[in-house]
Amino acid sequence: MMARPLPERGVYIYMDDRNDRAAPIRSFVLRQGRFTPAQQRAFDLHWSRWGLDYTGTLRDLDRTFGRRAPRVLEIGFGNGEQLLHAAQAEPDRDFIGIEVHRPGVGRLLNGLADADVDNVRVYAHDAVDVLRDEFAAATLDEVRIFFPDPWHKKRHHKRRLIQPAFLALLATRVRDGGRLHLATDWAGYAEHMREALEGMPQWRVDARHADPSIRPPWRIETHFELRGRRLGHGVWDFVYERI
Repeated sequence: MMARPLPERGVYIYMDDRNDRAAPIRSFVLRQGRFTPAQQRAFDLHWSRWGLDYTGTLRDLDRTFGRRAPRVLEIGFGNGEQLLHAAQAEPDRDFIGIEVHRPGVGRLLNGLADADVDNVRVYAHDAVDVLRDEFAAATLDEVRIFFPDPWHKKRHHKRRLIQPAFLALLATRVRDGGRLHLATDWAGYAEHMREALEGMPQWRVDARHADPSIRPPWRIETHFELRGRRLGHGVWDFVYERI
């Protein structure tokens, strides 16, 4: 088994290169990249406070955070700048981030330590496993997936994370009235997302954020996004409600 990632994208799908058929949905490939001493120290010093180890059993999030509050999951948080911003801007909510790219996780851990925020926990594991095994039904108030790998070649579209099966899994973990927010800077993937969501009876457009060309106020413009805009990319935000 091997995977073909694109740089600086936070969500990936495993593929079987022997026959180029999709394996069961996975949300990542391990790609270590450059792992600095500072990022390693972040794991050594800060994982015990902010990290969550995958156990394969249901997690008591009230106990994890020491309170009961709305819960937001960000899948594929990259270097964590959006997640750190959200935690500081929305202190009345608890945030869970999932990212397996260790340099990005290390960078976020250092940022959390510098800011001394306590409403974030982080997994360095496959998001599908975590959703399936560690979160009970209707546990989450919101899921955010920003700029997943677009797999832009047509023959690779089956590798995209946003597929009906994954959207159905998310729907079991988001409470009624909860929110799903997807963002992409790839026009073809934007259309794919729209079509997939419109085919799911569990999701409907949030009328308050119905125009995908308008960035919702809770999502900052990241370094990655700014670079894409300089290259002439559009950006689309899809905000849906769980029904």
